[in-house]
Amino acid sequence: MRSIRSPFRLAPLSLLTGLLFLTLTACGTEPDPTTVAEPVAELSLEERARAIHDRVMTLDTHNDFDLEDFTAERNYTMDLPSQVNLPKMKAGGLDVSWLIVYTGQGELTAEGYDKAYASALESFAAIHRLVEEYAPDQIELALTSEDARRIHAAGKLVAMIGVENGYPIGLDPNRVKEFYDLGARYLSLSHNGHSQLSDSNTGEKEDDWPNDGVSELGREVIAEMNRWGMMIDISHPSKKAMIDMVELSQAPIIASHSAARALCDHSRNLDDEQLLLLKENGGVVQTVAFGSYVSREKTAARRPLILPLLQEVAAEMEIELLPREEAVQLPEAERKAYYNQYRQVIAAAKPRIEAEVDPVAPPVDVADFVDHIDHIVQLIGIDHVGISSDFDGGGGVKGWNDASETFNVTLELVRRGYTEEQIAKLWSGNLLRVLDEVQAVAQEIQQADAA
Repeated sequence: MRSIRSPFRLAPLSLLTGLLFLTLTACGTEPDPTTVAEPVAELSLEERARAIHDRVMTLDTHNDFDLEDFTAERNYTMDLPSQVNLPKMKAGGLDVSWLIVYTGQGELTAEGYDKAYASALESFAAIHRLVEEYAPDQIELALTSEDARRIHAAGKLVAMIGVENGYPIGLDPNRVKEFYDLGARYLSLSHNGHSQLSDSNTGEKEDDWPNDGVSELGREVIAEMNRWGMMIDISHPSKKAMIDMVELSQAPIIASHSAARALCDHSRNLDDEQLLLLKENGGVVQTVAFGSYVSREKTAARRPLILPLLQEVAAEMEIELLPREEAVQLPEAERKAYYNQYRQVIAAAKPRIEAEVDPVAPPVDVADFVDHIDHIVQLIGIDHVGISSDFDGGGGVKGWNDASETFNVTLELVRRGYTEEQIAKLWSGNLLRVLDEVQAVAQEIQQADAA
């Protein structure tokens, strides 16, 4: 459990010495000037990091979830195998979790839009059940930065909501306001696949850009997001779409879970040109701890060693592993069942991976992840960088592989010389500053509309 935050700080040595003198004098004992006081022991690096971690508000902008973990019988009040749940958040000192309303990209048809919309509403309802029915005494939904700080100060965990993929908007920009009213405070216009709103980064592989960035409908959606105070997320859209969004938006934008392309050449990451544009826009990039987005080299070195091992373990469990391309095409119920089995294989294989693979091909770790934070901070400044995990959506690195290990990120930041003020900005201050600015722009737009 995380320790209760004390409102007190260690007094400086001079004050402690003065208090000692007063105490001795009050007791009728003159201090011996020849006696040298014992020096106050310096805090270890880990102790300093722990104190900072306990004081700052830690916020992770991207945590996926499984609807099966949001039922009365099975939910986040329990320490489930999920990377994020309330016990793990408390154990690791993760204060704020942005829970993600995610829908995969489907056909751009009326039927596809309706199905995606229904799926999104189901996810919104699940989050509300958690905060209103299952654990209202432990976690509360925040709609503003002020809400988040108030809930945190009261000793509760904080939930916030992001929408991954604008596909469920369908052809109706008014759904932006509907999702906002349900608690959403950011939305990405596309995911892995082109949506009706914008191109996806995945088009890079085939140089396929049907929207040439943001579509006309996407432009309307951006205007609605500005009007109501919803942050625009650029983590999955294409580079051209990202540039369009910066030009179109009246408010700062965010990348909810992306890393630096200069360190890992993946289309999901942001190159230096994009990062500088984000700085000019006043936005923030939430650096993501997703192994294959942090180090392609380490990931590539491990893959040929891990895959045969997984096949062997799966065969022993009488489970057939499918190529990813086939798995994602399964009908929803079959796909969920398959991934449940896949997670069982991963869990069963973990001891062998650690014993047989890790010594030969080390995993991507917290230090590799913080390398990306360092690069982005050096390029665009401490005020435009944050932290995310993509837990339960493929994210996690050695040392920060679930919410219970959150402290290890702060420890690495302290090890590299980041100050408490800088760490507070990285963990939550920068993201909440952008949210404030986006909501201030919305208020101005609404006042102009009413005039």
